[in-house]
Formats: sequence, C-alpha cells, structure tokens
Amino acid sequence: MKTMRNALGLFLALTLLTGVIYPLAVTGVAAVLMPGRAGGSIIVQNGRAVGSELLGQPFSDPRYFWSRPSATSPQPYNGASSSGSNLSPTNKAQLDAVKDRVQALRAADPGNAMPVPVDLVTASASGLDPHISPAAAFYQVPRVARLRGMSEQKLRALVAAHTEGRTFGILGEPRVNVLALNLALQSATE
Repeated sequence: MKTMRNALGLFLALTLLTGVIYPLAVTGVAAVLMPGRAGGSIIVQNGRAVGSELLGQPFSDPRYFWSRPSATSPQPYNGASSSGSNLSPTNKAQLDAVKDRVQALRAADPGNAMPVPVDLVTASASGLDPHISPAAAFYQVPRVARLRGMSEQKLRALVAAHTEGRTFGILGEPRVNVLALNLALQSATE
C-alpha cells in the first residue's frame, strides 16, 4: 500500500509539474517575449481578425494571388486536420492532381507561357503552408494585373515588398505570405 501511495503521489506531482506548471510558464514567457507569436500571429485589419500569418487560406478569385494547394480535409487549410497527401511524386493520383492544377492555372491565364512553379501545383507537407515562393507570386502577376487593371510593374514591386528573406539569413528559402500580399493588394486598389 505504501508503494502504491508513493507512486500515486509521484504521478500527481509530475502531472502537476509537466501538465500545468511547465506549460503555463512557457506560455507566460512566450507572451512576454513574443506577444504576437504567442497569440497565434493573428493579422488584424480594421479592428477584426482576418487570418494568421502561420496558416494558409484558400483564395479562388482570380483577382487575388492563389496559395499553394492544401491536402487537408474536409476543407482546404483545415487547422484541425494538418496533413499532406502522402502520395509519392510518381503516384498516379498525385500526377493527375498536378496535371489538373497546371491546366487550371493555364486556363485562368491562357497568355502566360512561363513555366508553372511547382509550389502552385503541389501541397506542402502540413497542408497549411501560408507561403509561396517568389517565383509562384511573380507567375501570377500578369493575371492579377490584367483583372485588376494595374500595371505589372506596380504589382511586381508589391510582390517584392512582401518577399521575406531566409530566416536568420541562412535557413529556408525566400517566401511570400499570400494573405499579407492579398491584403496589401486590396489596400492598394481601394
């Protein structure tokens, strides 16, 4: 009985320490050092939350820049269901999906003869990626400029202004947050 009481006491103490005290301490430190990130990196516009810098959103209107595809279900960019498709590059379903996405991009902008960037036709590992490559953003410039009646030069400058560099100058690749770019695009054309 004494061993059982000691084991139960240790279990409760460790549960309290690792399940309550430690998470609260880490959350508190994060809230002090990085309040925006600790709160989910929420983007607020005109006093209301419009999204997060960390989660992609679907954009289907051709007047906006499109995100990379999402493999989450039951709807795209479902934060409760983060997952990739787990299909290999040679899987027939994956090849068919990529082919369909390329055709959809070509149909949306038939005059665009540039090569389609791979991140516009393949989902990320999480299915929630909020970023596209600068090449994917620049690929979409002619379509967005034409449909918005903007000059391509002005739109290219907007993409360049929203291109983030490598983290710490060495990690990852340059990227463009699609939500931030589309919000800036909307502000520029209002």
